[in-house]
Amino acid sequence: SHLTHVMSVSPPPLMEVHSGENVTLQCINVLKTPGKVSWFKQVNSSEPLCITSMWSSMPNVHHYNGFQVKRMKMFTTNGTIFLKITEVDVADSGLYFCGMSDSYFIFTNATVLKVQGNIFNKLSMTQPVAESVQPGESVTLNCTIPTETCAGEHSVYWFRHDSGESHPGIIYTHGDRSEKSPEAGSPTQSLVYNLPKRNLSPSDAGTYYCDVASCGEILFGNGNKLYIKGR
Repeated sequence: SHLTHVMSVSPPPLMEVHSGENVTLQCINVLKTPGKVSWFKQVNSSEPLCITSMWSSMPNVHHYNGFQVKRMKMFTTNGTIFLKITEVDVADSGLYFCGMSDSYFIFTNATVLKVQGNIFNKLSMTQPVAESVQPGESVTLNCTIPTETCAGEHSVYWFRHDSGESHPGIIYTHGDRSEKSPEAGSPTQSLVYNLPKRNLSPSDAGTYYCDVASCGEILFGNGNKLYIKGR
């Protein structure tokens, strides 16, 4: 089995940018010999997703989990590993870090990317579905995304907006392994993405939206407005 080494436990630096800008993240390649190097992204406590990987001595780059080739460019120069993200969106916010391996895996150089954007303009085009539940109950939120625009893998993000917040925040992200199913009876091809919420409390109230990144497009689904009784 492989050992995992963490090179640093200090708080990661924060990079704040605006929607539509280009950003370049970087980390130092600490491998003594050629090996596999990768970029990962994590949002809150969700499972980290591999964005890209390459062999440090080769130019070929592989993309995973629906991250878009057009927007995510990985390259190496003089021992430094770069990830360039073009035209960032609010959904690009998260923790980014490098991983590299030869005889064991090393994680290093994490950066928190925070993208300020006009997400409300996109969300205003959707009509949330209201649902009211008691504290302690469970519910499955779902949102519908049209799929005729592009086939292949998708990256899915869930946002929650509370009336007391100025901006919605990403609460969950996952790759194409998410719960999804074709929409029954729909005249167009659509997928329904599900987000189970269990043991609800008043702090879970708010409007939830899903956002699917696929083939260079950001697609927003319908919203779910969740009311917790007694709040």
